[in-house]
Amino acid sequence: MTENETQMIDVGAKEITSREAVAEGFISMQNETLIAVEGSTLPKGNALETARVAAIMAAKNTPLIIPLCHPLLISHASCEFEFFQNRIRVQTRVRCAGRTGVEMEALAACSVALLTIYDMTKGVDDTLEISDIRLLQKRGGKSGDFLRGESAA
Repeated sequence: MTENETQMIDVGAKEITSREAVAEGFISMQNETLIAVEGSTLPKGNALETARVAAIMAAKNTPLIIPLCHPLLISHASCEFEFFQNRIRVQTRVRCAGRTGVEMEALAACSVALLTIYDMTKGVDDTLEISDIRLLQKRGGKSGDFLRGESAA
């Protein structure tokens, strides 16, 4: 194999350790839309619970959409929401015991949760904007822990 060929990294010799990653992202919208999301009065139904389930599904299925991502046995995946003026913060957390981290799973979960909220609100709001998807922290593994600091809320 030459150095410029795409390859999945061999993690077989790495130690199994407890891993955790947290990601966040935001979706902006009109105030009326935010009220409808909070009150679960959208035509499509409860956007937050649908987004939560979508986030968990995305975390579990990340290797199906990210070509070189290793399949992992996820032990925990969660999705929480925080409301601000005209925007929602989505925060996802993923854990496993494995040979590689769960950063991609946390980021995929966050992205899919935001896209699900977008899908459920696009019929009532043309101003939707997804932004600032990023890794907040990771724990475990040879490279050590990472903590970004306070969120950009």
